[in-house]
Amino acid sequence: MTLPRPEPGLVIRYAYPWLSEHRAGCEEGVKDRPCAIVLTVADEADVTRCLVVPVTHSAPSTSTEALELPPEAKRHLGLDSERSWVILSECNDFVWPGPDLRRAGTQCDASIAYGFLPPRFFAELRRRFVALARERRNLRVIRTD
Repeated sequence: MTLPRPEPGLVIRYAYPWLSEHRAGCEEGVKDRPCAIVLTVADEADVTRCLVVPVTHSAPSTSTEALELPPEAKRHLGLDSERSWVILSECNDFVWPGPDLRRAGTQCDASIAYGFLPPRFFAELRRRFVALARERRNLRVIRTD
């Protein structure tokens, strides 16, 4: 499995535990899904932490807590053609690379990455994510393993 450098805007396949699953005691996400890296931070020991937000087919409850992924971006990433949203009201925080990364493709040389979100879309995603964070309206699941 190929491990790319974690960068904001990169979409990876990840076993994402939703906040509700985490609160119910689940250690790992029930489903592997595409997730977008929003932020990476490396400390003095060169340990990198990543914040990721999930992509889902389920429509969000409000328009401010998610962004619909444009069809052309889905095609570019190699995702299916169903409508999908990037959820901004919660995120996972984990040490890269972490045990919950999964292969994104089916080829033997498949990476865990689908590719990068379009720059304009990612800029809007980050702007909304930061606005929700300032209002304390997005919640973080901190992964320890």
